[in-house]
Amino acid sequence: MAVIALAGCSDEGAKRPVRIGSKNFTEQVILGEIIAQHVKHRLNLPVERRLNLGGTLLAHQALRSGEIDLYPEYTGTALAVVLKESVPSASAGVLALVRSAYLQNFQIEWLDPTGIDNGFAMVVQGPDARARKLETLSDAARIEGWKLGVGYEFEQRADGLPALNKTYGFRWTGRPRSMDLGLLYKALEQGQVTMIAANATDGLLSKLDLKVLRDDRRSFPPYEVAIAVRQESLRQTPGLREALVELSGKFTNSKMQALNYQVDGLHRPVAEVAAEFLRSAGL
Repeated sequence: MAVIALAGCSDEGAKRPVRIGSKNFTEQVILGEIIAQHVKHRLNLPVERRLNLGGTLLAHQALRSGEIDLYPEYTGTALAVVLKESVPSASAGVLALVRSAYLQNFQIEWLDPTGIDNGFAMVVQGPDARARKLETLSDAARIEGWKLGVGYEFEQRADGLPALNKTYGFRWTGRPRSMDLGLLYKALEQGQVTMIAANATDGLLSKLDLKVLRDDRRSFPPYEVAIAVRQESLRQTPGLREALVELSGKFTNSKMQALNYQVDGLHRPVAEVAAEFLRSAGL
């Protein structure tokens, strides 16, 4: 009976669910669902979805405390919001810096990036950009009178509006209008603002006549997406590292734009969109 009891405990331990988290916006939820379906398929283990956790610090705390085993994160966000570090002069070193700090301070590993770099994207109307021959943020900064629309985080974060203003010296008309991220494109379309701080993988960028202005002076760090996972979870779950690494390099910004549009624009179920992506990626 003791042997049977021990065997039962061992089997129960082997079936410990993998707890997968995400932050509270569309891209994160899609990525979290893709990871959850992939892990379940590859390892035949139960998964617990703890998606829509909240902002960066809430998701990070859930990871540190063991409430979740992993979630997708952005290098620039980890650098500025969690580590509170300034952007290094060589942007290529951001991933290495974040990896080292997370491992040393939190016992959290960053796996190889997925292929997404979802940085801030300063966006204007396409006809406006063509008329003024705008290609870069330096071009736009020479023009006065921009009315800026931003999400709530962009205005406050050191790597957001403060970095943009310090680098380019924009002379805005009035204060930036803060709003929910989902309202930015509508505000631009209706002329309430003339420039918005969007994200590089927003689905609407591939559907509307818009111009993303190139950050030619690199005011923003890279925001490569990678899976951040607890070392303890990797030790406890055989095969987890190998399964997660299979997602590295499987995305591009254009693919992520398409996935975001499927959910935000066409209102398709996240689980369905995630399953289609995994099939198309051969996973």
